[in-house]
Amino acid sequence: HLFQALTPLNAPRGRGLLLMIEKGILAEVKPLPLHPAAGELSRRGGGGEGGPGDLESEVLRDIRNRTIRAVCGQPAMPRSVWELPAGQRRTVLRHLLVLDGALESVDVKLKMDHKSDLVFLGDMKPDEISYRLKNYYKFIFVRNPVERLLSAYRNKFGEIKEYQQKYGVEIVRRYRKNGGSSAGDDVTFSEFLRYLLDEEVERMNEHWMPIYNLCQPCAVRYDFIGSYERLNADADYVLERVQSPSFIRFPERQSWYKPVTAETLHYYLCNTQRRLIKELLQKYILDFSLFAYPLPNITSEFCRQ
Repeated sequence: HLFQALTPLNAPRGRGLLLMIEKGILAEVKPLPLHPAAGELSRRGGGGEGGPGDLESEVLRDIRNRTIRAVCGQPAMPRSVWELPAGQRRTVLRHLLVLDGALESVDVKLKMDHKSDLVFLGDMKPDEISYRLKNYYKFIFVRNPVERLLSAYRNKFGEIKEYQQKYGVEIVRRYRKNGGSSAGDDVTFSEFLRYLLDEEVERMNEHWMPIYNLCQPCAVRYDFIGSYERLNADADYVLERVQSPSFIRFPERQSWYKPVTAETLHYYLCNTQRRLIKELLQKYILDFSLFAYPLPNITSEFCRQ
C-alpha cells in the first residue's frame, strides 16, 4: 500500500527500460532506504541508522532523482496534471489527500476508512488544485512493487469479503475451470497475476495499480519520496518538514498486521510460473526503475535455497 499527500508549509515508458531489464542493469540496483539529507532531522532525532552520514540513503535519493528527471524529461511525458488525459487526471486527483490546517493526531487505533471525512484534491476547484500543487508540500511513500502486490493479494483476498466478492469471484471464474461456485476467497497468487496481466492499467484498483499511474510523478513534482522499507524514519522526516507539533508521532504498526517477510516472498515467487512474473515486470517497470527497486530474483539457484 502507499500513502500520498499534500500539506501546507508554515513558510512561504518505453523500449529503453525493457532493454535495461534484458541486460540486467536494474537488477543491480540495491533496495536502499530513502532518507533526508544529513542534518535535516533535528527535533525528532536523526541519529542512528539513516541519520547523518548515511551515504547509502543519499545514493538512493540521487538515483531516484536522476532517474525521474531522465524519464520525465522525455518529450512525450506530462509536465503537469493538466496535460494528463482526463481519466489519468481524475485518478491522481482522487487519490491525492490534502492535509490542511492543524494535524491533531495520526494515532489511528482502528482500521482506517480511506475515504471517510478526508479531503482529496479531486474535491476542489481547478484554481484551488493549481494553488495547492504549486505551494503545498507534496510527498509519496513507495514500496517494492512485488512486495506491494503480494501484500495486496494476501490482504484483499485473504481477509476482506468485499474484495473477494467484487474481484475474487470474477478472477476464479475467468481463470479456473469449473470455478463458478467459488466465493472468491480461494484466489491463487498465479490467478491474481494473470488477472493483472489482462487488466488495463488505468482501470486497475488503487491497491495494485502501478504507483507511476496512480501518483504520476512526472505530472506532480513531489518534494519527498519516502520508502515503506523505512516508514517510521521517513514519516518522522515529513512531520518535521511540515513543522507539525513535536508530540505527534507516526503510529505503531497495528497488532493485526501480517507483514510480507523475505521467506513469504521467496515462497510465492518460487512457486509461481516464471513466465507470469517476467511478463508482469513490463507492466510495473516504471515503478522498479523510477524508485530504484531491484527486479525479483527468480533464478533456480535462489529458489533452491
